[in-house]
Amino acid sequence: MKPIYLVHIVAGVLGLIFGYSALFAAKGGRLHRRSGTGFVYAMLTVAVFGLVMAVSGGVAPAINVPAALLTAYLIITGLVTVRPIATGSRALHVGAMLVALSVGLVSLSFGFEAVANGGMRNGMPAFPFFMFGAVGMLGSMGDVRVMRAGPAKGAFRLARHLWRMCFALFIAALSFFIGQSDEFPKAFRVMPLLALPVLTVLVTMFYWLWRVRIRRSLRGLVVARSPEAAIETT
Repeated sequence: MKPIYLVHIVAGVLGLIFGYSALFAAKGGRLHRRSGTGFVYAMLTVAVFGLVMAVSGGVAPAINVPAALLTAYLIITGLVTVRPIATGSRALHVGAMLVALSVGLVSLSFGFEAVANGGMRNGMPAFPFFMFGAVGMLGSMGDVRVMRAGPAKGAFRLARHLWRMCFALFIAALSFFIGQSDEFPKAFRVMPLLALPVLTVLVTMFYWLWRVRIRRSLRGLVVARSPEAAIETT
């Protein structure tokens, strides 16, 4: 096995371990912070080596190049949301926004091309193209909001960090459990079983987004309408 493939695989496995650990650990706790740091390093390694393999080795570049760029984009912007850099933040946001926008537009065009050709483009289904396209467009719109309104704060800051890190983990889990399903022993090659860890990431992400954004908004609305509740929460 070539060293580049070995590094990519090892980093991917470590990324999944760190990612699931951070996903279920108490938010803000020691385990969450350490697992999150390991997840960042592992997934950036996966993205860089995956990009090199896709470009230089021609390994499904139409899918793997957007996946690598989008993963790196989500990890970096998710990280700086909670750990802002001291200088060059605007340049970083502009560059990240352009990457996400480019990935979004190109992936959507590939998706529509796949639909026009019977649902496939060079052997790849339309779904991942539309998924990467939608995430790229949503991410770029969020970047524009941050550049216009300033650094994310409060519930928006937490939600921005959560969905970006979780979706990076979702891409990794989808690539490992579904994309490499033929590498699993035949006894474990059961699609509902392999899909479970992938869907778990999405379910957990929506749960935390509900707690961070919707639940807090509803609680704030109740406090605003009830003077007694406002007194109790002070």
